[in-house]
Amino acid sequence: MTQLLNGIAPLPHLGVIRVDGADAASFLQGQLTQDFVLLQDNQARLAAYLSPKGRMLASFIGLRRSSTELLLVCSRDLLPATLKRLSMFVLRAQCKLSDATGEFGLYGLAGSAAQQYLGADAAPWSLKHEGQASVLALYPAAGNDRALWIAPTGQRPEGQALGEDLWQWSEVQSGVATLSAPVIDAFVPQMLNYESLGGVNFKKGCYPGQEIVARSQFRGTLKRRAYLAHAPTPVAVGAEVFAQDDAEQPVGLVVQAAAAPGGGVDALVSLQIAATAGALQVGAAQGVPLTLLPLPYALLTDV
Repeated sequence: MTQLLNGIAPLPHLGVIRVDGADAASFLQGQLTQDFVLLQDNQARLAAYLSPKGRMLASFIGLRRSSTELLLVCSRDLLPATLKRLSMFVLRAQCKLSDATGEFGLYGLAGSAAQQYLGADAAPWSLKHEGQASVLALYPAAGNDRALWIAPTGQRPEGQALGEDLWQWSEVQSGVATLSAPVIDAFVPQMLNYESLGGVNFKKGCYPGQEIVARSQFRGTLKRRAYLAHAPTPVAVGAEVFAQDDAEQPVGLVVQAAAAPGGGVDALVSLQIAATAGALQVGAAQGVPLTLLPLPYALLTDV
């Protein structure tokens, strides 16, 4: 199964927000969970945009293209509303936000295609610039190196084609959730393991929802986590997950799902930690059975 993850796949489901200007980094510093002021040219970062109640409205991979230009890669279905909301808070900051999706090509690289640019076992979120292209290491999937390639429209990375369906499966297998429209405003970042994936900086300054995120982390109030799971038949993003012995109260949500090469569907699900020891079903207490799989990374016990 793992040998299937080798090649390049276009990523039309992703979009790009450009933040350009002298205050681009400081503006993002006050809005997102990540420290963009300290972001280096050889680094990308996972980040989230939160409501004042600490719930995720969007997730991003952020990178610096120049001293005044940063790019935020996010789910395309969230881009218009996210761009509009972020733009409301620019105020006197010297930066401009725009939808740059049409100006960039986005490709996923897997296996030897990723190693060609970054070498083997590159650290997640490390970044290299190859001419006008930026190539950043993603979390691996099923033992395969992966990367995100972004460059001006018309450029394309070298390598054999990889089906978009396999790339979507690799995204699930990586254990790193990309927020999309069906599940906005449903999770604090730790419910998707973002603090363990480098998506939350607990030492930076204030941003919307910071107090809620810090309380969840340091007061032991977190009761949900993201898990990798398998279902024998399709499940929808946003579908509720139930414990077999309780048909009334859901214990989680499906965050992301993709067809598995060996049959059935693999999914990322955010679940109550206490419910993970019992039988789980999607949609109803007697719905599609869900089998939890090992996460491909360790959760941090301390930050």
